[in-house]
Amino acid sequence: MLKQFIVAIGLAGLLFACGAEPTAQSETETATETTEAKEATVTMESFGEEISADGAVSYDELQQKVEQNPADSLKVKFTGVVQEVCQVKGCWMTIASEEEGVEPIMVRFKDYGFFMPKDIAGSKVIMDGYVFTEETTVDELRHYAEDAGKPEEEIQAITEPKKETKFLASGVLLVKEQ
Repeated sequence: MLKQFIVAIGLAGLLFACGAEPTAQSETETATETTEAKEATVTMESFGEEISADGAVSYDELQQKVEQNPADSLKVKFTGVVQEVCQVKGCWMTIASEEEGVEPIMVRFKDYGFFMPKDIAGSKVIMDGYVFTEETTVDELRHYAEDAGKPEEEIQAITEPKKETKFLASGVLLVKEQ
């Protein structure tokens, strides 16, 4: 009888210990994931004039400012996601909205004083400069389409000028998460 009692206590202890192990493992995995998330670092590569990220507005806030002052150019710093970059030498880029159906903003660089890497589509950037609205000619639209590597049929389909929001950047920070 004593033997059966000892075996029963041993089995109960074993079951209790086995039941506790997955919980400890889950806590360890969570702690590791949290630690790994904290270890991710953000660096910024600067192009053009040196700027800081302080005071930057979102793409949507920028659009609101343009709508409130359609005839003026405005000095502003804003953040956005690169949609496309000139594949010839990185001399322009487009910044997309997170909302569907909103036209991207064409960004050029002050005095062609700097260029952006050609492989940054999808990257976050912070830009300082002037936003304005301007009509883009058919020739210029076709030139941008060629620079972007669009097919000839798409380039020839451009037959009308387009009124666009544009940005002349004096400085850009390319945000890199590692």
